Amino acid sequence: MATLFSSAHSCHVHHHKFPFLFLFLFFLFVLIESCSGFGTYGFDIHHRFSDPVKGMFGVDGLLPVKDSVPYFQVMVHRDRAIHGRRLATSTGGDSNNTKTPIAFYNGNETYRIDNLGFLHYANVSVGTPSISFLVALDTGSNLFWLPCDCSSCVRKLGSPSGPVVLNIYSPNKSSTSGKVPCNSTLCSQTQRKRCPSDQSNCPYQVVYLSNGTSTTGYFVQDSLHLVSDDSQSKAIDAKITFGCGQVQTGSFLTGGAPNGLFGLGMANISVPSTLAHNGYTSGSFSMCFGPDGIGRISFGDKGSTGQGETSFNQGQPSSSLYNISIAQTIIGGQAGDLVYSAVFDSGTSFTYLNDPAYTLIAETFNNLVKETRHSSTDLPFDYCYDMSANQTELTIPTVNLVMSSGDYFNVTNPILTILAVSMPLFV
Repeated sequence: MATLFSSAHSCHVHHHKFPFLFLFLFFLFVLIESCSGFGTYGFDIHHRFSDPVKGMFGVDGLLPVKDSVPYFQVMVHRDRAIHGRRLATSTGGDSNNTKTPIAFYNGNETYRIDNLGFLHYANVSVGTPSISFLVALDTGSNLFWLPCDCSSCVRKLGSPSGPVVLNIYSPNKSSTSGKVPCNSTLCSQTQRKRCPSDQSNCPYQVVYLSNGTSTTGYFVQDSLHLVSDDSQSKAIDAKITFGCGQVQTGSFLTGGAPNGLFGLGMANISVPSTLAHNGYTSGSFSMCFGPDGIGRISFGDKGSTGQGETSFNQGQPSSSLYNISIAQTIIGGQAGDLVYSAVFDSGTSFTYLNDPAYTLIAETFNNLVKETRHSSTDLPFDYCYDMSANQTELTIPTVNLVMSSGDYFNVTNPILTILAVSMPLFV
């Protein structure tokens, strides 16, 4: 298995504990298996603060301006609130995180929009007739599930412009739907132990390490409607297996993923793996994010010629995640040979590093920057620097990450300029 990366697309990667002073802009390309001769299919994806999402909830003009101080405060606050979210086993898990709603301040009023807790969403179309669902995208888990004939789920979201009604999936209302029985090869041995008979619906329960969050139900098969990425916009109805989520708990009831979760992990049950196994696409996908918060997920995308490549780390506790190793970091020509790992995570805004990697990179970068370090505590980043009002050029140390494969990832645009109070800063 391998991941390919490119700095030509505005896309993202994350890991760990402390927010560093730059964003890693990654093109996430995941190679699950080696195939050829397939096209690419996908759908648009949206940042939770993109114009389409803001329009849906009637909050346009109420949210912080992109790349402003309040914007970064909110995004870092949100990351910290969900930090530690990892898929647990079916026996569940525990987390010390507490629910922290995100608040947006506009004048003297506070607008709480804690209905969308993930970072990226997509409208996916399922069933016959087709019904759309605003699902959260998650590279940190495997199962695709939808609220389905549910007794405990979110049916509408509040917004300043009024409630937004959400669709609920029902197998009985889709002519292409089929329930997965316990004697199916799609039902694992562990799941079969919970079956009263071979013809019973194959049950599932996934417990996430966040606020007692879980989804419980049974497996179904139905058509996922995808469109090709070429100029022909060819449509396919891909038969996939997903969870009919009858009971959701924890943050799924308070904003985590109110209308379903689209797991993009490595397991066989995930959508990328299912599409490859059933012959619809090659075993790969990419996620590209534009500066306007609108992007595209493409299943079967195999990258471009000349892209760097590195292998995933297997056999580790986090091997179900897209975990890679960085063998060397070069900052301003100074090489540090510290080896550390990082996880590609679609649900985190910024790159986070643990020590000693954080201290090595941050202090080396800081020693090479000529500008004065910003002393204010209003920004959520440790290393910010003051610019003069008429300053137009910066001499910034280059940052290169050397993957375990030996390929370089050039962090070509790590600098963000923020207008804080009356003085511009860069971080």
